[in-house]
Amino acid sequence: MSSSSPAPTYYIIFATVAVLVLKSVNEVVTEPYMDEPFHVPQAQAYCRGDYWTWDPKITTPPGLYVLSLVLKKLFMLKCNLSMLRLTPMLSLLALPIALTPLVSYHKRERPPPSLATPLLEAVILASFPLAWFFGFLYYTEVPSLVSVVSCVVFAMQGRHWLAALIGLVSCTFRQNNIIWVLYAYALSQILYLRFRRALPNEKPPVRLHDPPALEAGPADLLWSILSAPRVLPDILSNFVPYALVLAAFGVFVIWNGGIVLGDKANHVPAFHVPQLYYFVGFATAFGWPALLSSPSGVRALLQGITTRMFGNKRNTAVTCTVCAIMCLTIYKFTIQHPFLLSDNRHYTFYLWRRVFLLHPVVPYLLVPGYVACAWAWYLRIGHDQTLLQNLLLPVFVVPTLLPTPLLEPRYFLIPYILLRVQVKDVPLWGLVLEGLWYVGINAVTMWVFLYRERAGVGRFMW
Repeated sequence: MSSSSPAPTYYIIFATVAVLVLKSVNEVVTEPYMDEPFHVPQAQAYCRGDYWTWDPKITTPPGLYVLSLVLKKLFMLKCNLSMLRLTPMLSLLALPIALTPLVSYHKRERPPPSLATPLLEAVILASFPLAWFFGFLYYTEVPSLVSVVSCVVFAMQGRHWLAALIGLVSCTFRQNNIIWVLYAYALSQILYLRFRRALPNEKPPVRLHDPPALEAGPADLLWSILSAPRVLPDILSNFVPYALVLAAFGVFVIWNGGIVLGDKANHVPAFHVPQLYYFVGFATAFGWPALLSSPSGVRALLQGITTRMFGNKRNTAVTCTVCAIMCLTIYKFTIQHPFLLSDNRHYTFYLWRRVFLLHPVVPYLLVPGYVACAWAWYLRIGHDQTLLQNLLLPVFVVPTLLPTPLLEPRYFLIPYILLRVQVKDVPLWGLVLEGLWYVGINAVTMWVFLYRERAGVGRFMW
């Protein structure tokens, strides 16, 4: 397929609907909403050339405003609300293009030669409700996601200096993207070590112990850790550009006196262990079409979960122990952030009150479900992955979510996308089901946001 190949119909539909939705949002929501009253004036200050005025309530770096300024210079745009909302919307249109090589690499297929021909699966993932919704408001979420995905793609291509540069850019949208920069490096090196082969007449390279995920046991993880020092000399040179980004981030933290840029009183890092459980539930609630469309069938998946949890006495004992520990962490480390309890414009407000606060025992009753969902994802992505590939994302999710005291679905966006792309064998009917699921959620949430505003409350959103 040549570089001039036309965009596939599904991408044209995606882009057309996105433009029409943005038009509706601008017609109905004519004033900055929720976090926009902080972001919009700051971007307009940048457009005026005032780079030194800063709203102390803004918690993230100025990457969003710089991107809007670049678009203003390139396309002679105004810096009013409608034009500023083009920044996340154009990022949303770029998301399928960024996701296509990532999806292809996980499938171990050659990506399309043209940027104008994103895969259907990439377009569907770009329609994920959190990405779609915040593609029409002046928020950092979608530009942040695009930059992180691009960083991972370049790292997997072995273009580490470019990956590090894009990773540095991603940190100007959200500071904790530094974790995903390190994830990009780690994933690329695990794949490199897995697939590298010795050249003719050369001795075999040192191997990292990394067996297939579904065949591995606890002892294999220990052997993987013990074998890691043997391969470090082969991968340390690739870490240099990422180390420079990490050093720059360290300088920022020292200069700023912490990670959070502004409004530090309401964004104090915490030890919020249940946030990890909420993410597992969130991922399953949105990603069930990918889970259930396994080629081996739903019954095999359920049998696999049951076997892992209760297949023998050891598994049963481990499951019970893990559930007990999780219950203890829920009791000791559940955080009810003031914003969660008071801001009734977010769906999480009603989820918390009508589910988690329904009865004191409810959070504990959900624990076996969290464990089952975690196993479902492990089994689903493990068909063609190694042990370390399967465990890598959870390792990086922990420092991303653990310090966040607020239950906020936006925090789950990047880890969900990086998890979902690891499901490599979703059949066409599964993709269609997933697409319809996302479209249905998007239609309802956008309709509620635009046309069901409540007096004295406002507009409902994620």
